[in-house]
Amino acid sequence: MSDYDVIAIGSGIGGLVTAALLARYGKRTLVCESHAIAGGAAHSFSRQGFHFDSGPSFYCGLADPHSLNPVRQVLDLLGESLATVPYDPLGHYHFPDYTLPIYGNSDRYRAAIAQITPTGAEELKRFEKRLLSLYSGLKDIPILALRSDWQMLPTLLKYWPSVLKLIPHIGDVRASVGQLMDREIKDPFVRRSIDLECFLLSGLKAHETIAPEVAFMFGERDRTSIDYPIGGSGAIVDALVRGLQRWGGELQLGCHIDRIVVESGAVKGVLLRTGKVITAPVVISNATMWDTYAHLLKPGDLPESYRRQALATPAIDSFMHLHLGIKSAGLDGLTGHHVVVHDLKTDLTEPGNTCMISIPSVWDPNLAPPGHHVVHAYTLEPYSSWQRDATYKARKRSRAQSLLRALERVIPDIRDRITLELIGTPLTHAHYLRRYQGTYGPAIAAGKDTFPTIHTPISGLYRVGDSTMPGIGVPAVAASGILCANTLVDPAQTAQLLKQLQPRRKHKR
Repeated sequence: MSDYDVIAIGSGIGGLVTAALLARYGKRTLVCESHAIAGGAAHSFSRQGFHFDSGPSFYCGLADPHSLNPVRQVLDLLGESLATVPYDPLGHYHFPDYTLPIYGNSDRYRAAIAQITPTGAEELKRFEKRLLSLYSGLKDIPILALRSDWQMLPTLLKYWPSVLKLIPHIGDVRASVGQLMDREIKDPFVRRSIDLECFLLSGLKAHETIAPEVAFMFGERDRTSIDYPIGGSGAIVDALVRGLQRWGGELQLGCHIDRIVVESGAVKGVLLRTGKVITAPVVISNATMWDTYAHLLKPGDLPESYRRQALATPAIDSFMHLHLGIKSAGLDGLTGHHVVVHDLKTDLTEPGNTCMISIPSVWDPNLAPPGHHVVHAYTLEPYSSWQRDATYKARKRSRAQSLLRALERVIPDIRDRITLELIGTPLTHAHYLRRYQGTYGPAIAAGKDTFPTIHTPISGLYRVGDSTMPGIGVPAVAASGILCANTLVDPAQTAQLLKQLQPRRKHKR
């Protein structure tokens, strides 16, 4: 008898969602995490009384029972919940000569656009209508019912009216955001704003981002609450860990896996760095595809052509990170999310040109000591040119200057307020998040290729996370976990869980 039914490698959102759901289904489940903190790219950490998010900071619908956010729905199934703070606007985009507030409600968003370009606002209305129609078609098929095998077909047949509603939008399902934008929008300001929205979501601009991903984003922020979890992104991780353990699953931190054990084309378990083997007939890797195929498996475990093609998948650049503790005196009215574009003549994706800023202590003051705020700013940065040599510290400070200049657009005297400064490079990102070259995920452009499924050529080995369908972002990686967990159980078990969930949702309403 195996030690476990399922072993998940990595405690990122994708790995935790998969493992917790499988535990809910009654599987003996173990999550192995090499870091001392659970959460992967979504973990939180503390320094000198300041509590920082390491990665994602923007969420919708975490406490809204009507939300389609997969994280929210999984927490419902696990019997867990989150305390959140709603807010609006969701952020501000700072261009060189103007600042645009971004509202979740589409009418308010267009009204803000109309202050700059009335014609563009009318074009945006047509574009949004198309995306929201796509969202309306997609939302009627429960995410929690989805799976990634042939049994998906009879599952979809149960929701045939919703499937029929999608038929008029089938072209949009396969299109890029850029293709839809080209049909509806000529205004250069609005086109630039949509490119920026796509870049923030997927790491790619509009012509390389799939339309359903942005339709989901527009639909959720228009129809549900924009909220921040009390305690930061780590609160989401903690809730998933509680759910995992509530249903009998286990989490081992500091559990370093040397490789996945494969015999005769089938998974047998994992080999720890200590030399111990833990057995299971199913292993789920929440590591990136590059880490899974290049480090966790022996070269001969995979067909060489498959392995070579997978490892050749392009990756989005890594990041420079700036985590600050600052004095908050005189900053009344400060908002929490900002994006600064330094130069409109330079591509949005150029390292240092587009800077993302999160100041979550404006919603949750307990994230910082009294009289202070926490700040997280980050921008794309290539991994390839970084090494720990005599110039490393000086180069860190130099490359962080674009982030400080971006912060000065929001808090002009930011440099005088700093009491704690932590600068992270792609090497930091790769080390602490255990990610190949510290990447944000695969650079898979819409129309040119598709994200791989959860399946691999090795029997019993599955993958979840941002290098699998449906892609990058917290909702997407959570959805990959749902797809994987459901695929490993009988559809009748999924249907039974959904029946148990419905009375609780009715009660919440």
